Amino acid sequence: MKIDKYLASNQPMVISCRPEDTVKSAATLLATNRIGAMPVVDDHGALVGLLSERDIVRAFSMRNTDIMKMLVGELMSKNPVTCDADDTMEHAMKLMNRHRFRHLPVMDGKELVGMLSIRDALEDVARTRELEANVMRDISIASRSR
Repeated sequence: MKIDKYLASNQPMVISCRPEDTVKSAATLLATNRIGAMPVVDDHGALVGLLSERDIVRAFSMRNTDIMKMLVGELMSKNPVTCDADDTMEHAMKLMNRHRFRHLPVMDGKELVGMLSIRDALEDVARTRELEANVMRDISIASRSR
């Protein structure tokens, strides 16, 4: 399935934050929306980074400062890997696997149009495999009845 079709049917909006937001406000957004990562956008809506739960946890383990007062721009992953809305879900899953992360911003040109999680990709691949198995079963049944 193409990512744009998946997003149109499953994701109404993108939750994002800004580099100048505090980590506390970003963590609240993550928890409130039950998401593991979110894109970081500038005042023009351009993607400038990605903040994940892992970024926050790593900061807690490595820094001696008050993490919650830090700014998102200090912790975010800069220049995140992205995929295109015209890519397939399988391609997105391969990207996440290759780079060992669980969240992927989706772009349409320079515009951020969505976020995918590994769960989204796995559900789509499982659905595709189930459809393929059903087709194979139907072919097998049809060939036996000849």
